[in-house]
Amino acid sequence: MGQVVFIPREIDANEGRVAASPDTVKRITGLGFDVVVEAGAGNASRIPDADFAKAGATIGKATDVAKADVVLKVRRPIEAELKAYKKGATVIAIMDPYGNDAGVAALAKAGVTSFAMEFMPRITRAQVMDVLSSQANLAGYQAVIDGAGEYDRALPMMMTAAGTVPAAKVFIMGVGVAGLQAIATARRLGAVVTATDVRPAVKEQVQSLGAKFIAVEDEEFKQAETAGGYAKEMSKEYQAKQAALTAEHIAKQDIVITTALIPGRPAPKLVSAEMVASMRPGSVLIDLAVERGGNVAGAEAGKIVTTGNGVKIVGHLNVAGRVAASASLLYAKNLFAFLETLVDKSSKQIAINREDELVKATLLTDDGKVVHPNFAKVDQKPQVEPAAIPASTMVADASPKPAAKKKSAAAKSKGTA
Repeated sequence: MGQVVFIPREIDANEGRVAASPDTVKRITGLGFDVVVEAGAGNASRIPDADFAKAGATIGKATDVAKADVVLKVRRPIEAELKAYKKGATVIAIMDPYGNDAGVAALAKAGVTSFAMEFMPRITRAQVMDVLSSQANLAGYQAVIDGAGEYDRALPMMMTAAGTVPAAKVFIMGVGVAGLQAIATARRLGAVVTATDVRPAVKEQVQSLGAKFIAVEDEEFKQAETAGGYAKEMSKEYQAKQAALTAEHIAKQDIVITTALIPGRPAPKLVSAEMVASMRPGSVLIDLAVERGGNVAGAEAGKIVTTGNGVKIVGHLNVAGRVAASASLLYAKNLFAFLETLVDKSSKQIAINREDELVKATLLTDDGKVVHPNFAKVDQKPQVEPAAIPASTMVADASPKPAAKKKSAAAKSKGTA
């Protein structure tokens, strides 16, 4: 009997995704592992147990995790789950460690070797493992669909014998992976799209998708991107100038989608209560950063708030999970691609090379200790540039990998993700 890979059913009521697909089950068994999938794990992603079984998995119970050498999950296992895990087991998931010191400590206490998929380095070799991009792409798409659903008018301009329906105006704030897909989706639906971001490199991408770029383009703006493609926190002076420009623009918009996040910090406030009050009745704000405090004043996690002036502020939880059937297939492929790098092909066993750059970047706990440099000491500031964002929303405020920027934007403009 080979080593066991276990796929549990996620216990969070808001999580419909699953960490495997029939395709990845076949691939994992091909590596020499025995795969056990907890009964019902894929139901919310439209993957019945029978499909997993047909792919070679055994359908088991939650308690079967006790014999697992590898556990593949969507969300970080909580302490109650970890009690059943085998010491030394390899656990791969979206760990969402920022602000969750107790959860990270519980992983170490359980003695598991855990990997945070959202810390995957943005290098060519790891593109297929990039959960931020795969999930944020879908979150950006779904944000537009949610916005269109709450906006009780048509999005495209329609010229009819009975009159003309004007095109809806959609404004995207934060042009990372989610923002780019939001632009592409809104454009496909016929909206007039504008977008803003503090990183100058995304201006060309926005324009290539047929949208107009809105930003205060001063000297600070020209330096507003880290080496890893993430947004830097801007000065108070720049924020004030950008807010003034934004306030004037937002008042004219029908749908506003915010995606801005700074790794390891609360979400920056982009839309003030005054800006919300300036919007027309029936306008919609979609806040993809709501689980980190939100970009929009008045946004509430898990709720749709209607303001006194008739503006809807949408704060859905786990937006990528709202299209779980699609998100799971991509996430499962991300996990398999990483798992494959941890396997010794001759012995068909997990053999972690702790000198591998992928392992160094993602290893969170090992041998009873928190080993990632960002979390090894709670009272110590991060030693390396963080590359993570909230796990549950999976909205990436990062540009596509540098080598693929133009290609990515151009591909999306042709209707592909």
